[in-house]
Amino acid sequence: MMARAIAELQREFLSPAEVEASKAMMGLDTQLIADGCYALAELDGQLAGSGGWSRRATLYGGDHSAGRDARLLDPATEPARIRAMYTDPAFARRGIGRAVLQACEAAAREAGFRRVELMATLAGQPLYLAAGFTPIERIIDSNGAVPVPLVRMGKSL
Repeated sequence: MMARAIAELQREFLSPAEVEASKAMMGLDTQLIADGCYALAELDGQLAGSGGWSRRATLYGGDHSAGRDARLLDPATEPARIRAMYTDPAFARRGIGRAVLQACEAAAREAGFRRVELMATLAGQPLYLAAGFTPIERIIDSNGAVPVPLVRMGKSL
């Protein structure tokens, strides 16, 4: 599902080379599963989406990505992370992403965090804007064969 989401949902926003390069920085971070912070969404008995939140410093990237940091965040002074959000292309624009995002925000709030941050793809940015996130900075990830634009975003809980 993640591979389809990366390949199909970004095509409207990125060049084919940028979509391919996205695979170097996107994917599942199994630390989210180990921490019990990753959720799957089903619709009509099929996997429709997934996403998680984290109390660790890594802002984005999968197990294979560079720059990971497993340091625990301080909920009193640092924002939780929203991580590894994917919607199966067959279920796009049906509220799956928003439902997963709301569940992640609620769990982070319950864990004592007052703010969340995430690194948005250009394809994901409209969802996050609609959910009340604001852009903090635009970056270029150069871990793949070509640079890929991303937007760091945040929201108070």
